[in-house]
Amino acid sequence: QVQLVESGGGLVQAGGSLRLSCAASGSIFSINAMGWYRQAPGKQRELVAVIISGGSTNYADSVKGRFTISRDNAKNTVYLQMNSLKPEDTAVYYCNANVVAGSIRYYGMDYWGKGTLVTVSS
Repeated sequence: QVQLVESGGGLVQAGGSLRLSCAASGSIFSINAMGWYRQAPGKQRELVAVIISGGSTNYADSVKGRFTISRDNAKNTVYLQMNSLKPEDTAVYYCNANVVAGSIRYYGMDYWGKGTLVTVSS
């Protein structure tokens, strides 16, 4: 009953910036955390950044200092500001959220978006 829809991916030159958005909708009671994962060809899906309901954040070492995760709780939306992009950032970026939904409101379940492609050219 929960859907995550990403937007903002595209093609950008190295050194450029992109801003990804992910909006959650459905029978949402609360969202414990939202984050971004990415998967490049031939690699495992990895956590890029996460923000919990209290506002604390965590980043992969490879993006720390370049990417910033933020959220708008009123809109159930998470953003990923990506600066100083590198070709190695090229991947499909997936939105993830731990959402309390439905009739049981004591814990959340993970939901995933379909992904948005980010391509960084050299």
